[in-house]
Amino acid sequence: MNTVRRGAAALAAAAVVIGTGAALALPAAAAPSPSDAPSDSASASSEPAPDSASASASGASSGLYGTADPTYDGVWRQSYAFLAQRGAGFQPADLAVDWLLGQQCADGSFSSYRADTATPCDAKTMRDTNATALAVQALGSVRRESADPEKVDKAVKAGDGWLRSVQNKDGGWGYTPGGPSDANSTSLIAGALAATGIKPGSYTSVEGRTPYDALLTFALPCSDKDGAGAFAYQPDKTGKLLANADATAAATLAGLGKSVVSTKASPEQSPTCQDLTKPTIERAALNGASYLAKALAKTGHLTAPPMPGSTDTTEKPDVGNTADAVLALAAAGATKEAQPALEWLEKNSAAWAKESGPAAYAQLILAARATETDPREFGTADLVEQLNALGPAPKSPDTSDAATSDDESGFDVWWIIGIGMVVGVGIGFLVSGRKK
Repeated sequence: MNTVRRGAAALAAAAVVIGTGAALALPAAAAPSPSDAPSDSASASSEPAPDSASASASGASSGLYGTADPTYDGVWRQSYAFLAQRGAGFQPADLAVDWLLGQQCADGSFSSYRADTATPCDAKTMRDTNATALAVQALGSVRRESADPEKVDKAVKAGDGWLRSVQNKDGGWGYTPGGPSDANSTSLIAGALAATGIKPGSYTSVEGRTPYDALLTFALPCSDKDGAGAFAYQPDKTGKLLANADATAAATLAGLGKSVVSTKASPEQSPTCQDLTKPTIERAALNGASYLAKALAKTGHLTAPPMPGSTDTTEKPDVGNTADAVLALAAAGATKEAQPALEWLEKNSAAWAKESGPAAYAQLILAARATETDPREFGTADLVEQLNALGPAPKSPDTSDAATSDDESGFDVWWIIGIGMVVGVGIGFLVSGRKK
């Protein structure tokens, strides 16, 4: 689930145009692995990263993070920034929250970006299920410390309602309303719903199907030679499922009842692949973790295939999806298997994050948190400081007693525990619970 805006809506559109069943690289930092373009590659927002000073100045005046063209990832990168800042103990500036609220359509949906928010959304406005899901989750995370909690709460409920209204009969979602369900979109939305207190397993379509029912249709069996335990983005033109690392990381999180702001599971366990007579989403998620662990073990990171039409046919390191995989493995209790990739990210992600922008920094921060690694000392980088510099200055953490209680503080660094998960060693039985 590329957090960098899954390559952005542009990639998603490209996937539709070329009619490919394989997922394109999604901006991990800006977008989950989740949204527009199907991909096994980047999970960062594909926006060129601006100079920190200019970005900060721009953010201070508009409320938007980053100075690159927001057409395809404005809502995505803003939402990811919020989630990462909350995970680091900061509350986004009111100006930034207002910017995101202003992007919402009256029906509760979000587009990738609306340049003219004074003009109401109409039938021609392209809604984005991924942007909507991430915005709903981000707004829910900042509600308590926002200037107008009731307004934010209303926006979250409206977004949840819209997502339900466009759920496909199979229980899943596509990137655009009415489009065929895909693993990335379905996983991102399921995780966002769980983070806002809605049980994905009870979120049924008109046919009585849940997001988990849809995800199981994308799961490859452990007997598959090339992709044992993985998830596909969508079936290809012949109906065959092809292993997709981006989709697998996203579906692993969703299957565990978690979102992109997960913490590591305990006790730790090495993931294994096991086919059950009656498949369950919990088992499928652990099978997905097994696939990711093996994929990372090959080189210490994931790789991205050449872009369609490119003359350069060499595979490149996929920083965004590697971060997604680290997050998913930690959530599954496989922190040991994720550690080499985490160390690779600490050494090799700086240039990628600078080029990709806010969502990329956010993605790395969340991956660090999931493994209980300090994002302020990520290799030689202070990821939190770098992210904060790309937008309006957030409110600093309050260390007073009143602000650190579980019930009152919006600055609880570990609010992201959200859906806590205990993974039973050996049997992989998952018990989820929410931390207030």
